[in-house]
Amino acid sequence: MNRSEPESRDLYAIAELAKEFGISTRAIRFYESKGLLMPERVGGTRVFRRRDRARLILILRGKRLGFSLKDIHEYLALYEADRTHSAQVAKLVEMVDARMELLTSQLDDLKTTMSELSEIRKLASEQLGREAAKA
Repeated sequence: MNRSEPESRDLYAIAELAKEFGISTRAIRFYESKGLLMPERVGGTRVFRRRDRARLILILRGKRLGFSLKDIHEYLALYEADRTHSAQVAKLVEMVDARMELLTSQLDDLKTTMSELSEIRKLASEQLGREAAKA
């Protein structure tokens, strides 16, 4: 779907947003239950505005980058609290730095594990070669 077309609209149904972003309506309701989205109600129907759609984009991006819902909630809350957005940007830098530090540590661990697995495979292959030569 062309995302430029929905941005020009003011109102969205939950099913439309779910389809546009390839997520379930249940996921959207979950984000609502966590206070990340605040759609209006018309009768029993959720009505999402452009602001909710923009927040959903940020939520999904944050999740894709590995941020917790708590981190995302704090980041989104700063938008409302600070109209200069300097606190929000500072929080973003803090979150990104922490995430990069964690990923760097995990990458180091993965490299160590891959090296150990390569060594084990090499030793096991050599053992199999010696066993085959004896037979």
